[in-house]
Amino acid sequence: MPVKMRLARIIVSELTENQVIYLQEVDGNREFPILIGIFEATSIKRRVEDDYEPQRPLTHDLVVGVARSLGATVESVIISELSHSTYFAKLRLRNAEGELIEVDSRPSDAIAVAVTFTPPLPIYVSEHVLQEATSTI
Repeated sequence: MPVKMRLARIIVSELTENQVIYLQEVDGNREFPILIGIFEATSIKRRVEDDYEPQRPLTHDLVVGVARSLGATVESVIISELSHSTYFAKLRLRNAEGELIEVDSRPSDAIAVAVTFTPPLPIYVSEHVLQEATSTI
């Protein structure tokens, strides 16, 4: 069963290639980091901390716009797999007929899409991924 998480911290450093976001369990105390790129980290940080509204749509806004144009609603994000230190995520959308559609995504992109909404979309992590991620910290 997926576990609801929240974005706990975003660490952006221009001194290194990898940026870090931390996800924390909503109804618990488990937490784990995910390494992401500078573009995604900056996008997430701006939306979360600065209430940033770009003058033109960014890539993550484009994803939301395309979904809406096709009659779908972006509902949530799930980090579904962890393989060889790489996390895999899915954007969960519901089409006009009510069908749930899961679209493969990098976790950083999925979370960047989630924070374009006010309030941000729910972020879930599969229990087996959460157990593996928190057992190595």
